[in-house]
Amino acid sequence: MKILVIEDDVTTGDYIAHGLREEGHTVDLIANGRDGLIQATTTAYDILIVDRMLPDLDGISIIKTLRGAKNLTPAIFLTSLGGVDDRIDGLNAGGDDYLVKPFAFGELSARVAALARRPQMQEQESTLNAGDLTMDLLRRKVTRAGVEIDLLPREFALLEHFLRRKGRVQTRTMLLESVWDISFDPQTNVVETHISRLRAKVDKPFDKELIKTVRGSGYRIEE
Repeated sequence: MKILVIEDDVTTGDYIAHGLREEGHTVDLIANGRDGLIQATTTAYDILIVDRMLPDLDGISIIKTLRGAKNLTPAIFLTSLGGVDDRIDGLNAGGDDYLVKPFAFGELSARVAALARRPQMQEQESTLNAGDLTMDLLRRKVTRAGVEIDLLPREFALLEHFLRRKGRVQTRTMLLESVWDISFDPQTNVVETHISRLRAKVDKPFDKELIKTVRGSGYRIEE
């Protein structure tokens, strides 16, 4: 799934993002409320994880604004405000769940999974396609021409990145930032190695190549 985390505490934000990425999710991390709202309104996400106390714009205002704009992306409030009235305020603002700090990552992960099973989310985009290849985001299952393909979490995240940007060239830098959360060139062939492994599973056993190399630019997936 594609998840937006809006959290101004660097340690907490990195902890959440790292754990979710290890589970194979694509995660964007924003550190202030105003930028978080812009990101949530300009990019499609499966789930939002929002701190209540944020610089520039608080979490309650973010969710109220999104709901007013008919954006129904499921949202989990993450906050140190654990009183009954605080929980009521969060849920009345349009939040779908409320988790109080400090928290165990396992509980957050379970709440994310529970939201993914809700009917309102299943009505949103739950599958991605390219030609005869289908990715089921809820079951985390990939098939091509009816054949199930077993992908490791990083391979799944890489393929999801391509499918969400079908037809658009993705540079090495874009892939490092989105899939590996690396904002500098590590001077390794990690991207090339994973694309080679992904092609061996997604393309090689089948008649048509989906993952294309755009010479001098990067890669893209196309029908």
